[in-house]
Amino acid sequence: MKQKELSEYTDEELLEEAKKGKSNSIVNAILIGFTIGVVVLSILKHNVSFLTLIPLFLAYKFYNNSKKNEELEALLKERNLK
Repeated sequence: MKQKELSEYTDEELLEEAKKGKSNSIVNAILIGFTIGVVVLSILKHNVSFLTLIPLFLAYKFYNNSKKNEELEALLKERNLK
């Protein structure tokens, strides 16, 4: 199934996505904090290695996922839905 762009969503679909986005942003923040903690602990205990880069990549992916929520919030404000 092809995902639609946020601008193509109806008002009801946008509000539904906003509800999902709030819980997703909390989970993303927890996962980013955990992966950054793993990286810091790894650096303190050992040298920087390939295994240190994996949590950094995951934190980057979680951060980019949260960018979609910012676009959604901007679109909600534009349509005066929130």
